Amino acid sequence: MESKEINLPLTDKAIDGLQIGDRVEYSGILYTARDAAHKRLITLADAGNELPVALQGQVIYYVGPTPPRPGRVIGSAGPTTAMRLDPYTPRMLELGVKGIIGKGGRGPVVREAIQKHHAIYCIAVGGTGALLNRHIKNVEVVAFEDLGTEAIRRLEVDHFPAIVVNDAYGGDLLEAGKAEYRTKAPPSP
Repeated sequence: MESKEINLPLTDKAIDGLQIGDRVEYSGILYTARDAAHKRLITLADAGNELPVALQGQVIYYVGPTPPRPGRVIGSAGPTTAMRLDPYTPRMLELGVKGIIGKGGRGPVVREAIQKHHAIYCIAVGGTGALLNRHIKNVEVVAFEDLGTEAIRRLEVDHFPAIVVNDAYGGDLLEAGKAEYRTKAPPSP
């Protein structure tokens, strides 16, 4: 299956053409954010304060990259388990985030919020952080530097690979895969 090339920021038109199982390659700007950054962003938004990053149409990559080796812009940049961010995700989608990249499945509340806000959730393959960093061309800390690895970073990416797991239509690739397996599994002895 060929990958669909997506130029960022993410538009509704691009989301309209994506379904579970689609391979995508993102080019443009991604933002990193993990638990502590999500909590701060939501606290700022709920207090009516301006956010340090405009979230409208953005894709958030759940990653805490390691320091770069000489000659590299970033170290290992593998995805973080997404379910840890489930408490924050519906609010982040309300604030304009249109795409998320992590690893693993999402809970039912998040899946509903993804559909409600016409967004997508993709997985990047865990354990491949040293390979994924090759798609990251530039890195800049843009907020919450005191959080270290959990600071918000602006990543310039080129053909960053991911797979659509939850689409804007309510599809869930992981659940579909489980259901398919159950129907094809041999009967118990």
